[in-house]
Amino acid sequence: MGKSKTTKFKRPQFNAEGLPVNAVKDEDEDENYGESCPAAELLEKLQSPSADVREFACASISRVVQQSHTIPGFLQRDAVRRLGPMLLDSSVAVRETATGALRNLSACGGQEVCEDMVKHDVMTPLTVLLRECCSGFEISVVPMEDKRNPVEHVANEAVNLLWNLCESNTQAVSIFNKAGLLDVVVQCLEKYPHNVELAISAAHCLHTVTEDNPELLCSINTTVLGALENVLLSSQESMAHTLLRALTAGILWNIKSSLPAAHQAQILNTVVATLSQCLDIDAGAIIPRLRQAEEDRYLNTGAGVENETSKDFPVDEMGEEGEEPNPKINGNSKAVNIDYDVSDLLPRVREELREATALLTAQQTSLEIIVNMCCSDDPSDDEWEESSSSDESELGPDSLCDGVSSLMSPLCLSAEVHGALIMHCIPQKVIKKTEFPSPEAIKICHPNPAWKCLIKRLERVQTRALTCLHSILSTMDVESLGGVTALQEAALHLSSLVFGESEIPNDAEFLEAVTSALRSLLQTIASKNIPQCMTPQQLLSLSEAASRCDVVSVRVNAVAILGITGSILAREKDTAETIQLIGNALLQIASKDTDLVVNGEALDALFDVFADGDEAEMAAKNIQLLPALKALQPVFKAKIRKEGRGKYAPQQLCVLDNVKTNLRRFISYLEKVVKK
Repeated sequence: MGKSKTTKFKRPQFNAEGLPVNAVKDEDEDENYGESCPAAELLEKLQSPSADVREFACASISRVVQQSHTIPGFLQRDAVRRLGPMLLDSSVAVRETATGALRNLSACGGQEVCEDMVKHDVMTPLTVLLRECCSGFEISVVPMEDKRNPVEHVANEAVNLLWNLCESNTQAVSIFNKAGLLDVVVQCLEKYPHNVELAISAAHCLHTVTEDNPELLCSINTTVLGALENVLLSSQESMAHTLLRALTAGILWNIKSSLPAAHQAQILNTVVATLSQCLDIDAGAIIPRLRQAEEDRYLNTGAGVENETSKDFPVDEMGEEGEEPNPKINGNSKAVNIDYDVSDLLPRVREELREATALLTAQQTSLEIIVNMCCSDDPSDDEWEESSSSDESELGPDSLCDGVSSLMSPLCLSAEVHGALIMHCIPQKVIKKTEFPSPEAIKICHPNPAWKCLIKRLERVQTRALTCLHSILSTMDVESLGGVTALQEAALHLSSLVFGESEIPNDAEFLEAVTSALRSLLQTIASKNIPQCMTPQQLLSLSEAASRCDVVSVRVNAVAILGITGSILAREKDTAETIQLIGNALLQIASKDTDLVVNGEALDALFDVFADGDEAEMAAKNIQLLPALKALQPVFKAKIRKEGRGKYAPQQLCVLDNVKTNLRRFISYLEKVVKK
């Protein structure tokens, strides 16, 4: 029902996806957990005069709450109120484990628990803790390179807790703004040269709080911009630093309206260049090399890979074989004496796996940022014009911004985005990322439980790339996309993704992404009368597969693809038979799909296909389109009356009402055609 719209990526809200299998609450589980739940005993130990006992209690709580059915037992015993003061305990070790416990509670408990934490004023001791950590950065001395810096580890836990709360609760974001926590988190970001884990946690937090937060923009000053500049221009080659630079690029995009006007063009160009460099990395080649490096290291040290896997990942933290650890959970449990990287729940002894995970996260993040660039909903974006033509040659190569004395009035960033994306060949690089994950990488990852979780990440990068391609196709003209030849090659590529296997993939996330990209591509091709490489039979089989998908947007895309194809065929000769197939498919969907939006999209597609042309006229007669629509009309109207008000949004109802009106008009049109 109209041109497909690109969707802006929002920071993900909490849900059970990605949590260990036993961290997901089973509704059928016995709710009488009171006697077996260790909450009472552990919370009582928080009052112990012994720091070791308090630390043990906090570490135990941190582990137990990863089994989410235990969380109500802790909440009923005021765990949040009792753990809050522990953030400022006299023992640094207790501070760290207490913050880790609250971090896990916030991640596994979800939005309601986060709201409860904010309600019980966890933000106050957390703010004090973060400020004390930052004050202690300079005086905290680490004698050896491989020793833990206790202050920075506490800060890492605290920043992750802050990230969880701000991502799930708007009141937490408001407190973040008012408490001036931006400068504190930026100080953590500045630790990137020697503590990239802390810097990445800070970058994740900043990426969250800077999104759609105009109140925070007035706090953006030269210190903040200078810190972001330093990270963006850093030269460390590790995949962790690649992720850090990608997140920093996203932060700069979020605060674009606070960037200095005279330097904005160069900053934007550097942001896009950073994303481009991230996408240049071939994960399919890097992952096998990292896996081999891990095996070689284990052989040299005499440790078996499989033994390390079972030792490093306790069952309750890994979840089922191949499941991803939850990056919001702290696995740094001293109770079992294992040293975890809390940013991804991957232990430091698995440096290569952490690097592979960071690379895939960086590429996913980069693609999401590009999607947001292509569909920015900032009302000021269309007004950014006057100040964007500054001479970039006047700027020094090592400085992105010298000051913010003249904060930009909104200028036309959309034009700047367009130019930067084209300059850095982003469309071509995105298309490359839409390819299926490297078979070699899949083969390498599959046998090992720890590495198997990367397969899902590889697939997610592909689906994000398809979504990104959809956005690019929806917002760029043919010339910017490389011309007719490039579009035809893109069509061949998408065709190979969908039809290259013996069966059309049935993964819902993949289908949603690929049908969105295909829909945008076909719309562009149709508008320019460019020959398409996919046969109507292929498109019908795709639509048939999509029609069985539970995701409404996939079915809507499939219907739109049929409509676009049918309207193209209606302008050609000897196509009546194929148009009949499309017409019958659309009638079936319009009458039998359970969702009104899909019904309306199918009717809208029928209007387009049979609007004009001798071939369409012949096909309409053969499939008895007029009587079929007459029979469908009262059913559709009744369905809108019965289901519409309670189930669909006002905007959807408005569109459906328009379809209902157009259906009446289209029936009148067909009646005139029949009388001719």
